[in-house]
Amino acid sequence: MTPPTHFAVEYAINPWMDTSTPVDTDLALAQWNCLRQIYLDLGHSVELVDPAPGLPDMVYAANGGLIVNDRAVVARFKFHQRADEARAYADWMTARGYPPITTQHTNEGQGDLLVVGATILAGTGFRTDEAAHAEIAAAVGLPVVTLELTDPRFYHLDTALAVLDDTTIAYYPPAFTTASRARLLALFPTAIEVATADAYVLGLNAVSDGRHVVHPAAATGFAAQLRAAGFVPIGADLSELLKGGGSVKCCTLEVYP
Repeated sequence: MTPPTHFAVEYAINPWMDTSTPVDTDLALAQWNCLRQIYLDLGHSVELVDPAPGLPDMVYAANGGLIVNDRAVVARFKFHQRADEARAYADWMTARGYPPITTQHTNEGQGDLLVVGATILAGTGFRTDEAAHAEIAAAVGLPVVTLELTDPRFYHLDTALAVLDDTTIAYYPPAFTTASRARLLALFPTAIEVATADAYVLGLNAVSDGRHVVHPAAATGFAAQLRAAGFVPIGADLSELLKGGGSVKCCTLEVYP
């Protein structure tokens, strides 16, 4: 995780961002600290990446890359405003003992690359280039399933789909093409389909440890669905960070062994 020390909405690269909307950095930091404490209270370890001045979106650590199978792939961002974040996350990966692999094509880390069991679900359509999917598969040694997003509000896969455990996902069907919806239905016939009201507060931008699911607090319908499916939902208020188009998962780069 990266503290939102320099968080601001200084440019608009997704539909959630409005440069005329003021940002309360202190509130963003307080909300982020609450999320971090939730992870700690659940028994998870949290490593911090130092925030860098001039990189207001660096708080969205999930976009920094992918670490799985003891291999790391660093992001190659689509927009120049975020390009230097890759260097900061590459330095962190190197210091942690994961020499980062770079891709030729655009990839935005766990924003579009979600690990479910021994498979990677890979988003495309707005940020990550589909050509990067084969590069990712070769780099980490796992099969990749390509999923195409169609609604710019759901510009990353992690805004429209949440991995709940090794065999279970939740997703918002209207965010995907017909072919991608069919692919998800075939792979996950018991997936939780989330309603528009919950999707439109980025309710699917969630992190699960297989039992506890930390999700945006405003997604109350999703919380009820999780509870009915045997999970333990934990709501987190990241309303200030939503102004940049991110929430729980965006702020969390998960490290898979």
